[in-house]
Amino acid sequence: MLIEQRDSLRGEITVPGDKSISHRAVLLGALAKGTTEISGFRMGEDCLSTIDCFRKMQVGIEILANNKIKVHGNGLYGLKPPSSPLNAGRSGTALRLLLGVLASQPFNSVLTRNEASIRKPVGKVVKPLRDMGAIINGRDDGNLCPLAISPSKLTGQVHRLSLRDTQIKSPLLIAGLYAQGDTKVIEAVKSRDHTELMLSYFGADINVNGLEVTVRNVENLYAQSIEVPGDISIASYFITAGLIVPNSDIVIKNVGVNPTRTGIIDVYKSMGAKIEILNERTVSNEKIADIRVVSSQLKATTIEGELIPRLIDEIPIIAVAATMANGKTTINNLKGFKLKDSGKIKMLTTELAKLGALVQETEDGMIIEGGKTLTGTIVEGYNHPAITMALCIAGLVAEGETMIRKSQILDIAYPEFISVLNKL
Repeated sequence: MLIEQRDSLRGEITVPGDKSISHRAVLLGALAKGTTEISGFRMGEDCLSTIDCFRKMQVGIEILANNKIKVHGNGLYGLKPPSSPLNAGRSGTALRLLLGVLASQPFNSVLTRNEASIRKPVGKVVKPLRDMGAIINGRDDGNLCPLAISPSKLTGQVHRLSLRDTQIKSPLLIAGLYAQGDTKVIEAVKSRDHTELMLSYFGADINVNGLEVTVRNVENLYAQSIEVPGDISIASYFITAGLIVPNSDIVIKNVGVNPTRTGIIDVYKSMGAKIEILNERTVSNEKIADIRVVSSQLKATTIEGELIPRLIDEIPIIAVAATMANGKTTINNLKGFKLKDSGKIKMLTTELAKLGALVQETEDGMIIEGGKTLTGTIVEGYNHPAITMALCIAGLVAEGETMIRKSQILDIAYPEFISVLNKL
């Protein structure tokens, strides 16, 4: 993939539907009574895996034109035993959410992942579900797929989650729909709350009090119409491009601006970014707005603590912005998050350094010395979408041309990325 330096980006664009919300819309639509209509659905491989799994449990799901989906729900207690293993593909979100559903079904099921992801541990989700009474068996004492789930009766528990366990909140709340007694999740910091908002929208008995979320068992959920907002994680690449490419003025329409996801906007504003939130409104219980971005001279900052869960997916692109900021940007508290522990921060710092950035990985995060001129060269995307797209944006401000190898993952993750970029 070849990226050339640009001297201006201008125009109005949209981005694909939010992946987190798309997964949950199908799942709750399948568990609800009636037909749930979804528009703006993210038609990527991950969300299609969720559809495939529910179809195997005899839920009627129609994929229509223009990113629309119809889910003919079976009701909370209407799923049927699958005749073959349920495959969540490479999606950790699909796997975790499905575990929350399957843990209390009155039938046996097997849940697995694709070959590339099957070695990733899942014990963090399995253990608290077992504490509620779930019978889940698998390799390495249930830490690795495939997982065999047997019928059981769940009992509500109190779950206390650390800063690094936020991804297990949703499966516990979903399991709580079926558990006897209250299921309470207490977080260390406020994390993504798409599940809570959508459960409430579908008629669940759920109460949010600060960092505590309590859900109770109900007879049924009820179908709704859902408009999936544009994914702010995808929008973040275009936001960053608009800030660091000179003479730029971009509007990104209909983006989800849920406060638990807008950490990147807060950080950029603290760095002096010219960002406007326009036409803000609430649709299907989620906040949506248009985001206007104008070229800005950024200044360095420190990112750590409670901010991290609100922008963990955006760390690679924030690092690119920091290479253009005046001063030294420090990012801390990444240890224990997948982005750090999987070696992706090391990949990112290695490739940005090839472009001339002064960037180093630390034990707990990274340090970026901004204000240096980047020069186009050959870099590697490691077939990781966030790293590949971040390097594309870096290439827009690097002198000359930047060649990105191992970038085929974008054909799956976001095939329109380059064509949208080229429209600006």
